[in-house]
Amino acid sequence: TGKGLAFGGSLIRTEATGYGTVYMMEDMLSRVGDHVEGKTCLVSGAGNVAQYATEKINDLGGKVVTMSDSSGFVYDRDGIDADKLAYIVDLKTHRRGSLDEYAEEYGVEYHAGAHPWGVPCDLAFPCATQNEISRDQARALIRNGCIGVSEGANMPTDQEGIADFVDAKVLFAPSKAANAGGVAISGLEMSQNSARITWKEEELQELLREIMHGIHDKCVEYGEVPGSRYVDYVRGANIAGFTKVADAMVAYGVV
Repeated sequence: TGKGLAFGGSLIRTEATGYGTVYMMEDMLSRVGDHVEGKTCLVSGAGNVAQYATEKINDLGGKVVTMSDSSGFVYDRDGIDADKLAYIVDLKTHRRGSLDEYAEEYGVEYHAGAHPWGVPCDLAFPCATQNEISRDQARALIRNGCIGVSEGANMPTDQEGIADFVDAKVLFAPSKAANAGGVAISGLEMSQNSARITWKEEELQELLREIMHGIHDKCVEYGEVPGSRYVDYVRGANIAGFTKVADAMVAYGVV
C-alpha cells in the first residue's frame, strides 16, 4: 500500500498490527537461522491488517499466495505482488467488492465458502477472525509442511489447534504477542501527545521493530524449552504478560 506509519486513529493500529505480526515471524525464523525471504505464505483476511501483513511479507521477500474474505479465498500461485495488492486494497476499500472479482481479474483459483489452510505453505498468517483455524485445519497445515504461524487476528486458532502446533514444534506466535504492535503504537501515540513531540515515519518503523524485537526476546526468555532450541512461544507470552502486569501492580502498591 506504501502509506507508511502515521498517527491518526485506527489506521495506524491496524498497520502496525500487520507489520508487527510479520516482524514477529521474522524474529522467530531468524533465531533458528532462517528468514521470511523465499517462503510461500498464506494470509487470511483482506482488511487492513491482512493488507499490511501482505505488504511487509513482500518487502521481506516472501510470497503471499492467498487472501480471504467472508465469501471465500483466492489462491494465486504466482503471488500477490504490490500491483495485485493495490487491486485488493481498491476492491475492499472503495468498491466494497468480493475477492471473486480478483480471481476473475487475474485468472486464479477462487474457493467459495472456504478457508485457505489446506493450501501447502511454509508460513501462515491468520489475519481475519477468531477461531478461524480449527484442530483439523491446524493438522492440515502441519501435514503440508507449514513451519511457522503468526497470529494477526485476535485468537484465530482454537485451543486444540494451538496444542497441535506446539506438539509439532511449529514456530507459533500467539496473538497476544504477535499482534501487539498495534497496541504498542497506541501507547507511542499517547506518549507523543503528552510530550508534544513528533516522529518521522522512519523513526516509527524503527520503534515498532524494536518493540517487536523486545516482545520476541521476552517470549524466548520465558518460553525456551530446557535442553532444546525450541521455544514454546505460548508459554513465553503467557508468563511474560503475567510478569509485566504483576510488576506494574507491585510498582503501584496494589499488592
